[in-house]
Amino acid sequence: MHTDSCHSEGDNVSKVLERFPHIVIEGPIGVGKTSLAEKLASVLGATLVLENAAQNPFLGRFYETSGASHALATQLYFMFQRLDQQRNEQACLAQGQRVVGDYLFEKNDVFAWLTLDKEEYALFQRIHHDVIPAEVAPPDLVIWLQAEPQTLLARIRKRATTMEKRIELPYLERLADGYAHLFQHYEKAPVFAVNTENFNPIDNEAHFHGLLQRLEGFRGTRGFFNPQL
Repeated sequence: MHTDSCHSEGDNVSKVLERFPHIVIEGPIGVGKTSLAEKLASVLGATLVLENAAQNPFLGRFYETSGASHALATQLYFMFQRLDQQRNEQACLAQGQRVVGDYLFEKNDVFAWLTLDKEEYALFQRIHHDVIPAEVAPPDLVIWLQAEPQTLLARIRKRATTMEKRIELPYLERLADGYAHLFQHYEKAPVFAVNTENFNPIDNEAHFHGLLQRLEGFRGTRGFFNPQL
C-alpha cells in the first residue's frame, strides 16, 4: 500500500541523514540512550557507536566502594576509551558513513564533577581539556533525553544490572543537574531535547516517527519534543 505517510517517513529519514550525518544521543543513566541510538542507527543505515561500560575494569570496584577509591581511575579509563571511539568515528565520517552514538564526549566532565574530589577533578580537567581540541570533533546534532530522577531510578531498578543496583536517587538528581549545566552552556552543536516521561520510541512507532518528523523540521540551535501518551 502506498500512502502519503509512508512516503513522508522515507523523506524524513533522508532529510535527517542529509542534515545530521553524525548524531549523538545523550542523557542520564536509565533515560534510554542506547535503545534509541540502536533504533535510529538501524533506520538511518548509520554506523552505531556505543559506550562499552562493561570493559572498564574499575567500574565494578567504583560501585562496590561507593566511588571514593576508584573514581579517578574509572573516569580516566572512560575518557581514553571514548577518545579511541571518537577516532574511529572520525574515520567513518571521513569515508562518507553516517554515525549514531549513545554519548557525547563532554559527558566526561559531567561524571568527573559528580564523582571526583576537588584535587582529582582539577587534574582530570587538565587532562580532559588538553585532549579535546586536538582529537574530538563535535557531532552535527545532540539529542538530549530527559526524565525525572524518580523515573530514572524506577527504570534502573527494573533492568537491575548488578553494578547499577547501588545507584540511589540523590546521585541521579545530581547527575540530572550536571547534564542541565552542560547543555545550558553547550554551543558546539544543535541540541534537541526530548522529554521521555511518556516517550517509548522502541515499542511505540508513532513516538519514533514523531521524533523523525520533528528532527526533519528542526532549525536553529535548540529544540524540544514532548510526546504524549
